[in-house]
Amino acid sequence: IYADPAKRLELYFRPKDPYCHPVCANRFPTSTMLLKVKRRTKKKKQLDTEEQIQPEVQFEMEILGTVTTVYKFQGMSDFQYLAMHSGPDGKPTSMYDKVLMLKPEKEEFFNRELPLYIPPPIFSRLDTPGDYFYRPDTQHREGYNTPQVSGEHLIGLSRARRPHNAIFVNFDDEEIPAKPLDAAVQTWKKVCTNPVDKKVEEELKKLFEVRPVWSRNAVKANISVHPDKLKLLLPYLAYYMLTGPWRSLWVRFGYDPRKHPEAKIYQVLDFRIRCGMKYGYASSDMPVKAKRSTYNYSLPITIKKPASHTVSVHDLKQGLGTSSASGAKKPACSSYKLKESIYIFQEGALPPYRQMFYQLCDLNVESLQKIIHRNDGAESECTERDGWCLQKTSDDLRDTMSLMIKQIIRSTRPALFSNTTSSEDGKEQLAYESGEDEDDEEEEEEDFKPSDGSDNEMETEILDYV
Repeated sequence: IYADPAKRLELYFRPKDPYCHPVCANRFPTSTMLLKVKRRTKKKKQLDTEEQIQPEVQFEMEILGTVTTVYKFQGMSDFQYLAMHSGPDGKPTSMYDKVLMLKPEKEEFFNRELPLYIPPPIFSRLDTPGDYFYRPDTQHREGYNTPQVSGEHLIGLSRARRPHNAIFVNFDDEEIPAKPLDAAVQTWKKVCTNPVDKKVEEELKKLFEVRPVWSRNAVKANISVHPDKLKLLLPYLAYYMLTGPWRSLWVRFGYDPRKHPEAKIYQVLDFRIRCGMKYGYASSDMPVKAKRSTYNYSLPITIKKPASHTVSVHDLKQGLGTSSASGAKKPACSSYKLKESIYIFQEGALPPYRQMFYQLCDLNVESLQKIIHRNDGAESECTERDGWCLQKTSDDLRDTMSLMIKQIIRSTRPALFSNTTSSEDGKEQLAYESGEDEDDEEEEEEDFKPSDGSDNEMETEILDYV
């Protein structure tokens, strides 16, 4: 606990009781000294029995060192749940000898009749009292109408939607938008106040002229723009596809990929690195670490990290630190550009994350492009699952990419594959695991990140714009 400043010290009143809930101490810096004090008592000889002579007491003090860290238990002690039941006379009886298995037991131990005992699934996460200050009703902007509360949603919305003004299109929608919303135009014109923003707008327009469909990561790898400004610029030039083979992608206004067979090269491929113990290596042996794991959930014994700074409209107008931050080491216009590996798959290189969203045209491998272009000139129907490609094209691409990634791992860590055998048909396939066996080490610092707050690009973008 002392080695990790983010951890809290736990105290168990009954260490041998697995049902004992601990109390936690917070870590504080201090400047105190550790003293060693000895008390010596020397008895004097008694000459007269009638007189009582007080013993001579001496103290010796020695400074052993300084103390820089102290743990203080400032929280309340939570309730302690005991394994017990009430008998017929109402007297509580302990059940520890019946529910705790302290040694290997025979089958009869598990087949005994016992009273119903259901421990609580979770204890309180808070150990400090807090005052709840009731707030007044939320003051919305002009034009906001309170939504009707139905029987299914009794709580309703607590605030208006964020004014990003993006247009969402489903695969089943008949029409596609030809121009942005007026609110999107006004919002972008409001923050586009410097030459750098004008240049970024022109660069993004050129990108959509060359290629009508882009992912947000691909845009961030070709243009250096602050993410908060990109949220306002994309709805100004393109609409967002929610479902279908172009889901999670931004499409130029007026362009319908469902009517153009050549748009199949812009379809999205949801690829996840496969791994499994039966193929010679576990998820913890993967060179690509998972961003988060359910096994790392350690509340309430950890200290919450400070919240990130929110960006206001005033910051957007000022260029997000380009002119106001005088002590910046490098300009902001060159610090937001991502690497090409964030959206391009190349042979001999591992993806930066275990789950990636690639466009088919960004798979720079000849064997993968042959799978994509198997039906060139013979596209007859655009389906929601496969788009303009043949059926199970995505499955074939994932299998081929998984074999390539396994070969990379085999070359870097040959000891992991010393006892593995290939399948009967000569093709090695891997089973996907979510990466929950990740070790406890912290996520390494990276030069880029595909999305803000989530591994899933689709989920993140929808949360940003809704």
